[in-house]
Amino acid sequence: MKNKNKNNIYGIIGLGRFGSALASRLAESGKDVIVVDRNEAKVKPLCGLTDYAYVTDNLSKDSLEDMGFADCGTVIICIGEEIDVNILTTLSVLNLGVKRVIAKAQSLEHGAVLEKIGAEVVYPERDMALRLASNLLSNNMLEFVALTDNVEIMEVPVPPKMAGKKISELPLRKKYGLNIIALERGGATEVEIDPQRELDGQDMMIVIGNRDKLVAFNREYIL
Repeated sequence: MKNKNKNNIYGIIGLGRFGSALASRLAESGKDVIVVDRNEAKVKPLCGLTDYAYVTDNLSKDSLEDMGFADCGTVIICIGEEIDVNILTTLSVLNLGVKRVIAKAQSLEHGAVLEKIGAEVVYPERDMALRLASNLLSNNMLEFVALTDNVEIMEVPVPPKMAGKKISELPLRKKYGLNIIALERGGATEVEIDPQRELDGQDMMIVIGNRDKLVAFNREYIL
């Protein structure tokens, strides 16, 4: 893979449910993926998606380099319960000079150590719980994307109270600190928003802002 664009090469270390799903999605999207796990049964299903699937429990820097992980633009360490192995493997990948290293953390303390040594951190179980909670708390918000722990993009129907009003007349920005970044109607999407545009009851608003403010807006205008 040395002659390929590193930005399109991903490494996945640890093939539990999280790692396997991630590797499959990347491979199916046409990305080059290197995967490794010590359990052959977990590696085998991915052999049809990548030519670079390895079975080993040797995750030293030299071993990872031999498998091609140094050629990756991004490596994700998905090792679960063994926190010490997770941290040491993350350090080995960082020492390979990989541009972007993302590691799965089991706790905030674990994540703090990973961040300290230079990795980006994800908390799959916590993030899934937050996603479910957002759906439960905002059941009229059709779709949302969590950008950070505090900022989300949500698609919401135009509330009856706002139908017929100009965007400039809405309390979205002044009261809630929210911004409309797109409008949808009948399958068409507008991204250049005219403040003088009147909203229709059939419109869908794509709104960005602080999660708490989005929930407050939802409770007052939509629920």
